[in-house]
Amino acid sequence: MERIREYGADLVIEGDRYADALAASEKWAQQTGAMLVPAFDQSETIMGQGTLGLELDQQAPDIDTILVSVGGGGLIAGIAAWYAGRIKVIGVEPSASPTLTRALEAGRPVDAEAGGLAADSLAPQRVGERVFPIVQKYARQTVLVSDEAIADAQATLWRALRIVAEPGGAAAFSALLSGAYAPEPGEHVAVIISGGNTAAVNFDLTR
Repeated sequence: MERIREYGADLVIEGDRYADALAASEKWAQQTGAMLVPAFDQSETIMGQGTLGLELDQQAPDIDTILVSVGGGGLIAGIAAWYAGRIKVIGVEPSASPTLTRALEAGRPVDAEAGGLAADSLAPQRVGERVFPIVQKYARQTVLVSDEAIADAQATLWRALRIVAEPGGAAAFSALLSGAYAPEPGEHVAVIISGGNTAAVNFDLTR
């Protein structure tokens, strides 16, 4: 929040989770005529996120699987679109906000629970309409992780690598660390750490 204000932007804090902020921003756009820039459900956003897949493909062409944290689905859609089924793309969601899992079960975007430790970034309540068909076609599966597993992953990233990750950013790593996703022998797995909107003091470093 301090960094945003340092850049000169007006910042309004609304609600306790992403879904609350999204609703407030949509209302503001309607009232003022401001341009709404979706965080995930927009073609340009998905394509921009997909460049991460391109870079990873160039840097690590021998990977078999990518674990990606999922909120609204823009990141996993972009990465999955780049690989287009050539490798396994696995979505990782908090158990308390399984937006993509519920959508895949229903065959379409549906409302899901929106809570938990990573609710500020991974709990939009519903996966994106543009995102869903891409993920449905190219992503292999989703796995769910607990808040405790996410907190453990945050602490481990800091303790071992001095990487400060927000809960949503550490969720994909938590799937590997906790065993929610168990690789096959010899499987080469990449983990996306996607977000550092926090400070080291915000999580338990004793884990």
